[in-house]
Amino acid sequence: MTTTGEDHGRALTGPWWWVRRRSAVFDGSLALVSAVECAAEGVPFAREAGIPVSVGIVFGLVAGSVLLVRRKWPIAVVLVAIAITPAEMGFLLGVVGLYTLAACELPRRVIGALSGMSLLGTAVVTFVRVRQDMARGDLTLGDWFVPFAAVTTALGLTAPPVLLGLYVGARRRLMESLRERADSLERELQLLAERAEERAEWARNEERTRIAREMHDVVAHRVSLMVVHAAALQAVARKDPEKAVRNAALVGDMGRQALTELREMLGVLRAGEDAGRRTASGPLAAAGEAAVAAASRVAEAEGAAEGPCLSELDELIGQSVAAGMAVDVSVEGEVRSYAAEVEQTAYRVVQEALTNVHKHAAGAKTHVRLAHRVSEIAMQVENGPPPEPASASAAGLPSGGNGLVGMRERVLALGGVFVSGPTDAGGFRVSAVIPAA
Repeated sequence: MTTTGEDHGRALTGPWWWVRRRSAVFDGSLALVSAVECAAEGVPFAREAGIPVSVGIVFGLVAGSVLLVRRKWPIAVVLVAIAITPAEMGFLLGVVGLYTLAACELPRRVIGALSGMSLLGTAVVTFVRVRQDMARGDLTLGDWFVPFAAVTTALGLTAPPVLLGLYVGARRRLMESLRERADSLERELQLLAERAEERAEWARNEERTRIAREMHDVVAHRVSLMVVHAAALQAVARKDPEKAVRNAALVGDMGRQALTELREMLGVLRAGEDAGRRTASGPLAAAGEAAVAAASRVAEAEGAAEGPCLSELDELIGQSVAAGMAVDVSVEGEVRSYAAEVEQTAYRVVQEALTNVHKHAAGAKTHVRLAHRVSEIAMQVENGPPPEPASASAAGLPSGGNGLVGMRERVLALGGVFVSGPTDAGGFRVSAVIPAA
């Protein structure tokens, strides 16, 4: 609500139908003046009509006091003014009544009809009175003066208040329209601010979830392979020094790759924090800019990180083979390129599935199947039961339980289907289908 709207709302304190107390005082003063005027004009009217003067005075007081209800019943005020026009009473009553009538929210045809009646009544009364004066010899002008005086007087007493009332009414409606529009705009701004804050919060949550998935994939896979190679290195260090050297080199390469990917993600986070500090200039602007900045950081991060693609699957599977896993790979359909997010998601699904095999079924034979179809790409990673029940925990690999959740979120975000679960043979199967578009 704007300040104008608040003042308008607080101003509704007058008695009865008045908006303000001062309006009631003003109308009361006008009614008092009108009543005194009509009472004074009632004296000659009573003498001419042959009725007691007191009756004329009381009649004038009652007729003039009708102006008190001009805001509530403007039509009644104008009708009373027209009715007492033959008695040459109610000058103020007629002028103020016509002004109030024209300024009210009434149909134009009603305003025009009552104004025409007032104009006609004033013209007729003026015509008769001037003609009587000329007949008595009070006026010695020509016959042309009678209609001229009637038309001039009627227009002078009717047109100015009606035109002024129409102008004031139009201006009042315009101000109310502008006030309502300002209130509506302020409410819309508040809604936009709330939506911008919701979008900013949603973007922040999406970014946190995405970064958590990326860090889980990077750390879980790389570190799992490092732990497996470290355990193998410990086992063959004395028996086969050359193999121990190769395992140590692999551990170093994987550690460097993990550090590189972590640095990239931390760089994105640091850039996001700097952008967030720069957008703290105002409540509404900051909310909107934060939402846009957070959403753009997600897109920039995904583009800047240049995530893995399907062409790197051979290297990924080779690392698992070097760690001692028996992997069987099959590819169906014509190999082609896909959108970056599709290839990255497919790569991460296979990566996380192989990581789970390292964690929970070390040494189990694993089958990786990739199918390139017309409008989708399908992948499946299935492993058999571990050769030794104790081998699953031999390397001491912890599990946070977030791998399957992250894979499902990735695939569902692209409109795909994800299924995982144990097999009848005692192994585990991860399947995913991702639309190519």
